[in-house]
Order: sequence, then C-alpha cells, then structure tokens
Amino acid sequence: MAFFSSGSRALVEILTRMQSAERPMPVDHTVFEFGSIRYHVEASASDPENVFLSISTPSLSHEASPSSSTGLPEAALQETRKAYHKFAEVVEPPREGYALTLKLNFSGLTRPKDRVKAINQVSRLQSVVLSSQLRDMLGSLGSSGTMKLVYNQREPFFVSKTAEKMSAVFPMRFRDDTDLAIATSFFQELQEAGSSVAKAPQCSWSPIPPPELRGECVHRLTTNGGFVSFGVLSRHVRGKRAAKTAWILLNFQAYVKYHIKCTRRHIQSRMRERMETLTEAIEGARLRGNEDGRTRSSQAMVKKRKSKRRLISFAKVNKRLQKGFRAVLDKIKRLRQRIRVKGLDRLRWHCHCFAVPKLPMPPRARGQEHRYHKLPRVKSTD
Repeated sequence: MAFFSSGSRALVEILTRMQSAERPMPVDHTVFEFGSIRYHVEASASDPENVFLSISTPSLSHEASPSSSTGLPEAALQETRKAYHKFAEVVEPPREGYALTLKLNFSGLTRPKDRVKAINQVSRLQSVVLSSQLRDMLGSLGSSGTMKLVYNQREPFFVSKTAEKMSAVFPMRFRDDTDLAIATSFFQELQEAGSSVAKAPQCSWSPIPPPELRGECVHRLTTNGGFVSFGVLSRHVRGKRAAKTAWILLNFQAYVKYHIKCTRRHIQSRMRERMETLTEAIEGARLRGNEDGRTRSSQAMVKKRKSKRRLISFAKVNKRLQKGFRAVLDKIKRLRQRIRVKGLDRLRWHCHCFAVPKLPMPPRARGQEHRYHKLPRVKSTD
C-alpha cells in the first residue's frame, strides 16, 4: 500500500510535473495522506523557481515540548535544515495551519539525475520530521523511563528505555475474532522468525503486559490481542537509520491490519476457488447423470421402436400367411366341387338326344371313406 512507503507519491508527481513543464504555471495543491498528514504545494507563475512546501503532522506524544513558533521541537528543525540545506530553507514563521514550511529551489541542480534525487528526498519529509521527534523524545527519557506515543489516536504505543535496552511495546486490539486468530498466528511466527535471525531485532509476543509497562493505567493495557515488543538497538536510531526505524515503528499496527486483510482475502479466494471446483464437479456429475438418463431413454426408445417394427413385421407376415392359407383353402374347396364344363348345360337343354348317364351313388354311412364305383368293362365285338 502507498502509505507504507516513507516517500509521498503525490509530492513526487506534483514536483516532477512542475520541473518538466515547458511554460511556468501557477500551482496550488493540498494533499491529504495516511496518519493525518497534510501537504500544501504553492508556486506562482512569476516566480516558478521558488516552490513553497508546507506540512502539517500530529505530534507523536502529548508530553512533547513543541517549539513556540513552528509547533515542532528545535531538534526537528535542525534535522530538517541539515537534510535539505542544498536546495531548501526553513521559512519562519510557517504558513497558517501548518507545522513546517520549506522554500524549495532546484535551480542550483543542473543535472536531471540530481533533481530527481532531490525530489525523492523531499517526498520523505514526513519521516525526517517524525524521526527527529522520536530521537528527541528518547533523549528526554534519560537513562530509564516509559513514554506513551500517539501517532494514531486509536492505536497508541509505548517506548520504554532502561540501562540495558530500549524497546517499543504495541498493545494490539481487534474487533473481529477472525482478525484476532490471524493476528495471533502472525505474532507467533514473527517471534520465531526474529529469534532465528541473528541481526534482526528481538521480537516477543505475550498475552499479558510486559514488565516494562508496570504502573500504567489499566484502560491503556486492556487488549484482546496481547502485546508485541521490539528491541531497539542504539545503531537503529543513528544517522540515516533513525528515519527508517521511526517509520517502521509508527506504521507497524497499520501493517498488521494490512496483513490481516491480505490473509483474509487469500483465504476467501481459496475458499471461492474450492467452491467453484466443487460446483463444477457437481455440475459435471449432473450432466453425466442426465446424459446417462438420456442414453437409457434413447435405448429404451430404440427397443420400443424395434419391438414395434417386429410386431408390424409379424402382423404383415401373419396377413400374408392368412392370405396364403385362404388361397390354399379356396383351391381345396374348388377341387372338392363337381366338375363343370362351360356350355354343357346349354348343350343338354338344346340336344335331348345326348344323354349323360348318371352314375349310381351307393349310400354310405357316417365315418366311412368315399369309394368310387367301378365301371364294367365292355367287350369289343371285333
């Protein structure tokens, strides 16, 4: 996320655009960033080389002794002059509503590379101011003591200094039980990772307040996520490392929340992917079941069609057989009937001289076979 970087991307974009502009133009921008930080950039078209940058940042602690003119400790002003003396100067008094105002002039930097480096350095103005405040507070503690630092009103933390070591203690509070479980796992892993690396600062997590916070008010120590402690060495607050150390300590609680959000998003995405795979498997099983049912129904339809075809073919064969049997029976009936010669009756009617002898038919009983009458042979006279 953008606020985890010590440099302000908005300031880099505005100052770069002003330096690369072909024509001078008036500039008046107000930028708000995480941690109640407010910037104001102002430049006129008549004097484009001089850019006025103002910053408003909350004090780290209510016990800090701000300067009467700027609202910042004198140590912070000295640190700012030392860091930006090549191309900036502190304007006193600052603009109304701001804690510090700088007059920037990049005309002395001829190379574009130097200007880019200077702009990036100006974007880290907030970390320079906060680190100078932190060092001033640690110096005010003396050899031992505990101080409450407020960078975010809802999430204060403590810096404890003893003769042996210096540590930063963060009371962790969470509203959701899921966030609490993820954060507890993260703190335990962070403690194990810190103990495994030799050069890493010592990290510890405890569900109860550490001994450094004895004597503090109970409402300040009421937490549900325990207490995370980091050991701060003397080399961490010297030189250029002081700004980085201050920035890490001030944004640790925000980083924990960011880690929890990313973890929940990862878990939800994995659950969503798992649900999609299960849904695809179920849909595939349903489709295969429907296809099996369709194949079964189609097979049943084919069987029905085949059976219908068979019945139709049997019916056709039966009809043909019936026709054949009827033809055979008709032929048999015709054979059993008396032989009739066409025109014989008419001939008998007209010619009475032609007499057809009638064959005697002997009576027969039921059940007896038909026997033909034998005609007597006629002897020839020849």
